[in-house]
This record gives sequence, C-alpha cells and structure tokens, in this order.
Amino acid sequence: MPKYACKVDANQPALVRLWRSLGCSVAHTHANPVPGFPDVLLAVREGGPAHMVEIKDGEKDPSARKLTKDEEEFWSSWKGEIHKIETEDEAIELVNRLRRAGL
Repeated sequence: MPKYACKVDANQPALVRLWRSLGCSVAHTHANPVPGFPDVLLAVREGGPAHMVEIKDGEKDPSARKLTKDEEEFWSSWKGEIHKIETEDEAIELVNRLRRAGL
C-alpha cells in the first residue's frame, strides 16, 4: 500500500501540545495510506470516541488554508464528522464543545 506525503502545518506541534496539556490524547496520522485523511485523531475523555481533526495554519493566506483536492474527496465521502482547526482558540473551543456534549 503506498504512503502519501504529509505536510505538517507549522502550528500543528503547538496545537498538539495544547490539547495534551488539556488532558486530551492525540494520535498523528502522518503515515496513513489514505489520501486526504485528517491530520490527527483527538480524544477528549477516557473511553470516549476519537475525533478526526484537520489542522490548517491560521497564519497563512485563506487560499493556503483551503482543503486539498484529496482532503475534499475524503471529506465528501466520509459519513462521520471531521473538525477543521486553524487557531489555539478554535482548538480550545473544540475540546470544550466536545466535553459539554459528553464526547
């Protein structure tokens, strides 16, 4: 099975550290062989579901933050929810929203 090149956005390490500091588990999906697969899996509570998260760098121009063709195709075929995060504030809000929902 071929591996696809994965570009890590500059803000991804900081967002992962932030989520972990909030008690979340984060799994990188760099080596996933599925084109367009989101960047990380995030779990906000023990025994809870893993949430797919696509990270985009909020410091870049809006055109550089768009989903790639592979990402668009994956998102359009995936029946579950995928979260797109660009900033630390959005990362914190996602955790808070998921926890409020009991996820």
